[in-house]
Order: sequence, then structure tokens, then C-alpha cells
Amino acid sequence: MQINTWYEAISSCEKQGSAYVLITVWQSAGSTPRDAGCKMLVTGDSQYDTIGGGHLEFQAIKTARKLLVKGQSCQEIESFPLSSKLGQCCGGAVKLLFEVMCSHQQHVAIFGAGHVAQALVPILAQLPLQISWTDSREGMFGDDAKQASELLKTRHDFSDKAREISGAYSNVRAFTNDAPVDVIKELPCNAWVVILTHNHQLDYELVEAALKHQHLNYIGMIGSSTKAKRFQTKLCHRGFLPEQIASLVSPIGELGITGKRPVEVAVSISAQLINLLNVKAVQNLPRLQPRHSKSKALASQPGDSQ
Repeated sequence: MQINTWYEAISSCEKQGSAYVLITVWQSAGSTPRDAGCKMLVTGDSQYDTIGGGHLEFQAIKTARKLLVKGQSCQEIESFPLSSKLGQCCGGAVKLLFEVMCSHQQHVAIFGAGHVAQALVPILAQLPLQISWTDSREGMFGDDAKQASELLKTRHDFSDKAREISGAYSNVRAFTNDAPVDVIKELPCNAWVVILTHNHQLDYELVEAALKHQHLNYIGMIGSSTKAKRFQTKLCHRGFLPEQIASLVSPIGELGITGKRPVEVAVSISAQLINLLNVKAVQNLPRLQPRHSKSKALASQPGDSQ
């Protein structure tokens, strides 16, 4: 279904569990492109409806995406004078309300679309996760695959395997991007990164970018122990701290699950991720006081009869 309006976009985002920012013209004074009450919706890679276009809308979208990267639901109001500084000479001013609606689902970013990734994605896609799947090679997701800055809105331009996965799972988004390191930089806080590319140099560049991000829940990379040690040595020479280097999980996967077939490696990786995701979910639960704690505290107060 083609989405044209902000309320259709909200419905789509809520169904898919996607994070978004609803932008509302909160107040308008003087000559402005749109009146108070107009809305648009912004996601990490798309926008729907309009608050008037021009540089005002460009700055509003930029602000919204910065808020999305923080990964926290919030409300903010910002003022924008429509002066020459914004490239608009309307002479008025607007206040915009930014309502950030973060997904409660964890974001797993997979880099590489080889055999292991093609076995892994269908497993993870059955979980309540948002999955972005990036490869730098043209044609891995179809000849007409768009750059990562644009969501693949149609399924006919996927390769056969990716089309099959996307058709079955609405929480998987596949991208072709010849600069996947830039994708790492734009990942939201608390994302989970799985590096499975065809190129060791690209793997290293992705690892470096992920460690510099500093706000990721997990960084895992496929490879042998020898490869992992070489990367650790290189990272040390590049000035990364021991605790940063230790956060890289490589070789990736549950050590107790052996086998080299793509599906066996995928099961090992998914087992490790599922375990860590569940641990993270428990850690995020609010700490509840035992029911009897209050009565014990009262009983121990001075002056109470024994």
C-alpha cells in the first residue's frame, strides 16, 4: 500500500514496530508556508506528508533524525524564524513540536548478504526485532536496489532470496550501500551489530566504526580466532582501549554449537544473540521491592514495642 499521509504512516510504523518522529506546526506567526496543526512524519529513512517544504522542512527532518539516533522517546519544541538564514523570506516564524516514538523492539543491523546471512536473517526475523540488512555489492538485493538512504518500498527489485525473505517478514529491510561504514555511524543507540561481509578489510572498517559508535549493545564478527587476534592487535595499535577491544565478539556464535555449514553457523549466531537479548531484557526490567520490605522497615524503627 502506498503511504501518502502522516496518519497512514503512523499506522504503518505502529504495525511494524518502527521508530518515528511526528512533527507538528505548534504555532505560526506572520506569513508561513503552513498553518498551525499541520503535520508530517519522519523515520530513519523516509518522510511522509509535509509542513510546507523548503529549508524549514529540510531542517525539521534533520532535527527529527538526530532525535531518532538518541533512541529515546521524548517531546521537544523548537522555534524557526523564516528568515534568509533558512533560505525563506516569508517573514513569519513557526514553532515545531517533535514527538519521538521509539520502537520497543531491538534493532539488529546485519552487514553482508552471503550464505550465512541468508540463513541467519529468516531465523531472527521470526523474533520481535527490527532488522536492517546491508551489503555493499550491487545485485545482492536485485539489480535496482536503492541506496541505504532510501527504504526499499517495493519487493520486485529484490534478488530471489531477499525477495522471499522480505515477502515473509515485514520487519526486515534490505539495502545496498557502497559505504556501509556510514550506515554504522547512523545506527540508533543500543543497536546490535552482526558483521558477516565477504571482505576482511571491510570487516575491519565496520568493526572500527562500531567501536567508535560507543552506544551499541553488541558487536559480533564472523571469522576464525586467528582473524580475531589480528584485528585485536590492529585495534590496539590504532589506539583503542583494552575494554573497547574486549567488547568485540569474535569468533561470533555459541561455542557449543559446532559445524561449518551456513545454516549451522547461523543457528550458532542466533543462539548467542537470543541469549544476550533475553539477558538484556531482564536487565532492563524495573527493580521491584519485596512485598515484606516495608513491614520489616517499620518493625525496626526506634520506639516500637518488642
